[in-house]
Amino acid sequence: MRDNLHILVTKEPITVLEALRKIDSNRMGFLVVVDESEKVIGTLTDGDIRRAFISGSSTDSMIADIYTRNFKSLYASDGIPQAIELFKNESIKFLPVVDDGKKLVNIITKRQLHTLLLLDLHADLDYDFLSLDEGVTDYEIFPKPWGFYKTTVMNDYFQSKILSINPKSELSFQSHNHREEYWIVAHGMGTVQLDQSVFSVHCGSSVFIPKGCRHRVINEDEKESLIITEVQIGDYFGEDDIIRYEDIYGRL
Repeated sequence: MRDNLHILVTKEPITVLEALRKIDSNRMGFLVVVDESEKVIGTLTDGDIRRAFISGSSTDSMIADIYTRNFKSLYASDGIPQAIELFKNESIKFLPVVDDGKKLVNIITKRQLHTLLLLDLHADLDYDFLSLDEGVTDYEIFPKPWGFYKTTVMNDYFQSKILSINPKSELSFQSHNHREEYWIVAHGMGTVQLDQSVFSVHCGSSVFIPKGCRHRVINEDEKESLIITEVQIGDYFGEDDIIRYEDIYGRL
Protein backbone atom coordinates (compact mmCIF):
# COMPACT_ATOMS: atom_id res chain seq x y z
CA MET A 1 0.00 0.00 0.00
CA ARG A 2 1.44 3.36 -1.06
CA ASP A 3 0.18 5.66 1.72
CA ASN A 4 -0.16 4.60 5.35
CA LEU A 5 -2.03 7.82 6.21
CA HIS A 6 -5.15 5.93 5.17
CA ILE A 7 -4.42 2.81 7.25
CA LEU A 8 -5.21 2.14 10.89
CA VAL A 9 -3.44 -0.93 12.26
CA THR A 10 -5.14 -2.52 15.26
CA LYS A 11 -1.86 -3.73 16.75
CA GLU A 12 -2.43 -1.66 19.89
CA PRO A 13 -5.66 -0.27 21.38
CA ILE A 14 -6.47 2.91 19.44
CA THR A 15 -8.62 5.73 20.74
CA VAL A 16 -11.11 7.77 18.76
CA LEU A 17 -8.89 10.83 19.23
CA GLU A 18 -5.92 9.06 17.61
CA ALA A 19 -8.11 8.02 14.69
CA LEU A 20 -9.46 11.55 14.31
CA ARG A 21 -5.94 12.94 14.16
CA LYS A 22 -5.05 10.51 11.39
CA ILE A 23 -8.23 11.33 9.45
CA ASP A 24 -7.40 15.01 9.83
CA SER A 25 -3.92 14.35 8.43
CA ASN A 26 -5.03 12.45 5.34
CA ARG A 27 -7.89 14.89 4.59
CA MET A 28 -9.90 12.10 3.01
CA GLY A 29 -12.46 11.56 5.76
CA PHE A 30 -11.80 7.85 6.26
CA LEU A 31 -9.39 5.12 7.34
CA VAL A 32 -9.06 1.47 6.37
CA VAL A 33 -8.69 -0.75 9.45
CA VAL A 34 -6.27 -3.68 9.15
CA ASP A 35 -4.94 -6.27 11.57
CA GLU A 36 -1.26 -7.00 12.21
CA SER A 37 -1.01 -9.08 9.03
CA GLU A 38 -2.44 -6.15 6.98
CA LYS A 39 -5.67 -8.03 6.37
CA VAL A 40 -8.55 -5.59 6.02
CA ILE A 41 -11.04 -6.00 8.85
CA GLY A 42 -13.07 -2.82 8.58
CA THR A 43 -13.36 0.86 7.73
CA LEU A 44 -13.73 3.99 9.82
CA THR A 45 -15.13 7.30 8.57
CA ASP A 46 -15.64 10.69 10.18
CA GLY A 47 -19.35 9.89 9.90
CA ASP A 48 -18.88 6.72 11.97
CA ILE A 49 -17.16 8.79 14.65
CA ARG A 50 -19.84 11.48 14.57
CA ARG A 51 -22.56 8.87 15.05
CA ALA A 52 -20.55 7.32 17.90
CA PHE A 53 -20.36 10.70 19.65
CA ILE A 54 -24.13 11.08 19.31
CA SER A 55 -24.50 7.65 20.93
CA GLY A 56 -22.35 8.66 23.90
CA SER A 57 -18.78 7.78 22.92
CA SER A 58 -15.92 10.13 23.74
CA THR A 59 -12.47 10.86 22.32
CA ASP A 60 -11.09 8.31 24.80
CA SER A 61 -13.34 5.52 23.48
CA MET A 62 -11.72 2.70 21.51
CA ILE A 63 -12.24 2.47 17.77
CA ALA A 64 -12.74 -1.29 18.17
CA ASP A 65 -16.27 -0.43 19.30
CA ILE A 66 -16.91 1.97 16.43
CA TYR A 67 -15.39 0.92 13.11
CA THR A 68 -17.54 -0.72 10.43
CA ARG A 69 -17.01 -4.41 9.93
CA ASN A 70 -19.62 -4.77 7.19
CA PHE A 71 -17.89 -3.06 4.25
CA LYS A 72 -17.47 -3.43 0.50
CA SER A 73 -14.11 -4.03 -1.16
CA LEU A 74 -12.55 -4.96 -4.49
CA TYR A 75 -10.06 -7.67 -5.35
CA ALA A 76 -6.89 -6.58 -7.12
CA SER A 77 -7.87 -8.90 -9.97
CA ASP A 78 -11.16 -7.03 -10.44
CA GLY A 79 -11.34 -4.28 -13.02
CA ILE A 80 -12.59 -0.72 -13.23
CA PRO A 81 -16.06 -1.91 -14.38
CA GLN A 82 -16.52 -3.64 -11.00
CA ALA A 83 -15.56 -0.40 -9.25
CA ILE A 84 -18.08 1.54 -11.33
CA GLU A 85 -20.79 -0.94 -10.39
CA LEU A 86 -20.09 -0.73 -6.65
CA PHE A 87 -19.88 3.07 -6.69
CA LYS A 88 -23.43 3.22 -8.03
CA ASN A 89 -24.33 2.86 -4.35
CA GLU A 90 -24.40 6.49 -3.18
CA SER A 91 -23.34 5.51 0.35
CA ILE A 92 -19.99 4.12 -0.90
CA LYS A 93 -17.34 6.84 -1.19
CA PHE A 94 -14.21 4.64 -1.21
CA LEU A 95 -13.26 0.99 -1.66
CA PRO A 96 -10.29 -0.95 -0.23
CA VAL A 97 -8.54 -3.08 -2.86
CA VAL A 98 -7.32 -6.42 -1.47
CA ASP A 99 -5.41 -9.45 -2.66
CA ASP A 100 -6.67 -13.04 -2.44
CA GLY A 101 -5.67 -13.15 1.23
CA LYS A 102 -7.73 -9.98 1.94
CA LYS A 103 -4.55 -7.96 2.53
CA LEU A 104 -4.76 -4.30 1.58
CA VAL A 105 -2.96 -3.42 -1.67
CA ASN A 106 -4.67 -0.17 -2.69
CA ILE A 107 -7.60 2.19 -2.11
CA ILE A 108 -9.79 3.92 -4.70
CA THR A 109 -12.28 6.69 -3.98
CA LYS A 110 -15.35 7.56 -6.05
CA ARG A 111 -13.81 10.93 -6.91
CA GLN A 112 -10.61 9.24 -8.09
CA LEU A 113 -12.64 6.88 -10.27
CA HIS A 114 -14.48 9.80 -11.89
CA THR A 115 -11.16 11.56 -12.48
CA LEU A 116 -9.68 8.44 -14.08
CA LEU A 117 -12.64 8.13 -16.45
CA LEU A 118 -12.80 11.82 -17.37
CA LEU A 119 -9.09 11.85 -18.19
CA ASP A 120 -9.59 8.70 -20.31
CA LEU A 121 -6.84 6.86 -18.43
CA HIS A 122 -6.83 3.11 -18.90
CA ALA A 123 -5.72 1.59 -15.62
CA ASP A 124 -6.03 -1.42 -13.39
CA LEU A 125 -6.73 -1.36 -9.67
CA ASP A 126 -3.01 -1.24 -8.87
CA TYR A 127 -2.83 2.30 -10.30
CA ASP A 128 -1.43 5.09 -8.12
CA PHE A 129 -4.79 6.84 -7.64
CA LEU A 130 -3.27 9.37 -5.24
CA SER A 131 -1.29 10.82 -8.17
CA LEU A 132 -4.48 11.90 -9.97
CA ASP A 133 -5.42 15.57 -10.18
CA GLU A 134 -8.96 15.37 -8.84
CA GLY A 135 -9.57 19.00 -9.73
CA VAL A 136 -10.95 17.93 -13.12
CA THR A 137 -14.16 16.84 -11.38
CA ASP A 138 -14.74 20.16 -9.65
CA TYR A 139 -14.47 23.10 -12.03
CA GLU A 140 -15.58 26.46 -10.76
CA ILE A 141 -18.16 28.74 -12.32
CA PHE A 142 -16.45 31.63 -14.11
CA PRO A 143 -18.40 34.91 -14.29
CA LYS A 144 -18.32 36.86 -17.54
CA PRO A 145 -19.82 40.24 -18.52
CA TRP A 146 -22.43 38.32 -20.53
CA GLY A 147 -23.24 35.70 -17.85
CA PHE A 148 -21.10 32.72 -16.83
CA TYR A 149 -19.62 29.44 -17.99
CA LYS A 150 -18.73 26.22 -16.21
CA THR A 151 -16.41 23.57 -17.58
CA THR A 152 -17.92 20.12 -17.08
CA VAL A 153 -15.16 17.95 -18.60
CA MET A 154 -11.64 18.67 -19.83
CA ASN A 155 -8.92 16.27 -20.91
CA ASP A 156 -6.27 16.13 -23.64
CA TYR A 157 -8.90 15.55 -26.35
CA PHE A 158 -11.80 17.86 -25.62
CA GLN A 159 -13.43 20.31 -23.26
CA SER A 160 -17.14 20.66 -22.60
CA LYS A 161 -18.83 23.68 -21.07
CA ILE A 162 -22.16 25.11 -20.11
CA LEU A 163 -22.63 28.73 -21.25
CA SER A 164 -25.37 30.85 -19.68
CA ILE A 165 -25.90 34.14 -21.51
CA ASN A 166 -27.91 36.80 -19.72
CA PRO A 167 -30.96 38.41 -21.35
CA LYS A 168 -30.00 40.98 -24.03
CA SER A 169 -26.31 40.00 -23.69
CA GLU A 170 -23.85 38.58 -26.19
CA LEU A 171 -20.45 36.95 -26.59
CA SER A 172 -17.72 38.88 -28.39
CA PHE A 173 -17.27 38.41 -32.14
CA GLN A 174 -14.28 36.04 -31.94
CA SER A 175 -12.37 33.13 -33.43
CA HIS A 176 -10.02 30.35 -32.24
CA ASN A 177 -6.87 28.97 -33.83
CA HIS A 178 -6.59 25.72 -31.87
CA ARG A 179 -10.11 24.40 -31.49
CA GLU A 180 -13.40 23.86 -33.23
CA GLU A 181 -16.65 24.13 -31.29
CA TYR A 182 -20.02 22.46 -31.32
CA TRP A 183 -22.98 24.22 -29.72
CA ILE A 184 -26.38 22.83 -28.77
CA VAL A 185 -28.97 25.26 -27.45
CA ALA A 186 -30.48 23.80 -24.28
CA HIS A 187 -32.75 26.71 -23.33
CA GLY A 188 -33.86 30.01 -24.79
CA MET A 189 -33.44 31.55 -28.21
CA GLY A 190 -31.01 33.91 -29.85
CA THR A 191 -29.02 34.87 -32.93
CA VAL A 192 -25.76 33.27 -34.08
CA GLN A 193 -23.29 34.86 -36.48
CA LEU A 194 -20.71 32.72 -38.31
CA ASP A 195 -18.51 35.02 -40.40
CA GLN A 196 -21.08 36.74 -42.66
CA SER A 197 -23.90 34.27 -42.02
CA VAL A 198 -26.55 35.24 -39.43
CA PHE A 199 -29.39 32.96 -38.29
CA SER A 200 -31.77 32.35 -35.38
CA VAL A 201 -31.40 29.48 -32.90
CA HIS A 202 -33.73 27.98 -30.30
CA CYS A 203 -33.89 25.01 -27.93
CA GLY A 204 -32.49 21.99 -29.79
CA SER A 205 -30.57 23.98 -32.43
CA SER A 206 -27.01 22.81 -33.15
CA VAL A 207 -24.14 24.89 -34.51
CA PHE A 208 -20.70 23.85 -35.79
CA ILE A 209 -17.90 26.44 -35.55
CA PRO A 210 -14.72 25.48 -37.45
CA LYS A 211 -11.26 26.65 -36.41
CA GLY A 212 -10.66 30.22 -37.53
CA CYS A 213 -14.35 30.96 -38.06
CA ARG A 214 -15.43 34.30 -36.58
CA HIS A 215 -18.52 33.79 -34.48
CA ARG A 216 -20.76 35.10 -31.75
CA VAL A 217 -24.14 34.43 -30.17
CA ILE A 218 -26.63 37.04 -28.98
CA ASN A 219 -29.43 36.42 -26.47
CA GLU A 220 -32.38 38.30 -27.93
CA ASP A 221 -34.73 37.58 -25.03
CA GLU A 222 -35.44 40.27 -22.43
CA LYS A 223 -36.18 37.87 -19.56
CA GLU A 224 -34.79 34.37 -20.14
CA SER A 225 -31.14 33.27 -20.16
CA LEU A 226 -29.81 31.55 -23.25
CA ILE A 227 -28.14 28.28 -22.19
CA ILE A 228 -25.76 26.48 -24.55
CA THR A 229 -23.80 23.26 -24.14
CA GLU A 230 -20.44 23.59 -25.86
CA VAL A 231 -17.94 20.90 -26.86
CA GLN A 232 -14.46 21.99 -27.93
CA ILE A 233 -12.18 19.67 -29.92
CA GLY A 234 -8.58 20.62 -30.59
CA ASP A 235 -5.04 20.68 -29.24
CA TYR A 236 -5.37 23.61 -26.82
CA PHE A 237 -8.30 24.91 -24.78
CA GLY A 238 -6.92 27.95 -22.96
CA GLU A 239 -8.93 31.15 -22.74
CA ASP A 240 -6.03 32.96 -24.42
CA ASP A 241 -6.98 31.22 -27.70
CA ILE A 242 -9.67 33.85 -28.18
CA ILE A 243 -9.14 36.47 -30.89
CA ARG A 244 -11.72 39.25 -30.47
CA TYR A 245 -12.85 41.49 -33.34
CA GLU A 246 -15.80 43.22 -31.69
CA ASP A 247 -16.86 43.33 -28.04
CA ILE A 248 -19.57 45.45 -26.43
CA TYR A 249 -17.79 45.08 -23.07
CA GLY A 250 -14.55 46.73 -24.20
CA ARG A 251 -12.33 43.62 -24.04
CA LEU A 252 -10.46 44.13 -27.33
